[in-house]
Amino acid sequence: MGEGRGSAVVCVVMVCVLLMVQYSQMAHAAVYPVGGAQGWTFNVASWPKGKRFRAGDTLVFNYSPSAHNVVAVNRVGYNRCITPRGSKVFQTGKDQIKLVKGQNFFICNLPGHCQSGMKIAITAI
Repeated sequence: MGEGRGSAVVCVVMVCVLLMVQYSQMAHAAVYPVGGAQGWTFNVASWPKGKRFRAGDTLVFNYSPSAHNVVAVNRVGYNRCITPRGSKVFQTGKDQIKLVKGQNFFICNLPGHCQSGMKIAITAI
């Protein structure tokens, strides 16, 4: 086998391995309805406890858009129940948000809702 042909085979094998790894990670992504059957509502802050989240998993926030929203915030926004400038606001009532590696914070920013426990903090590995 010539030198060029051997390099081409190695390159094709590497591409196949990379595609398999990517597919494997996507195939293992989970979908979590936030709050379970009750959905995104008050006192949901403890819902993530006992669950193992991975980067690429999807959170589904089910709620009435006339009553709530979902805001992806940073740690300060989560701790203080505020919406930092540039935060992404979701308001469809069926929002699907993919987790990133590390910490992910979400609140409802309607008056008093976050303070009443309508917030979650999730660490994805």
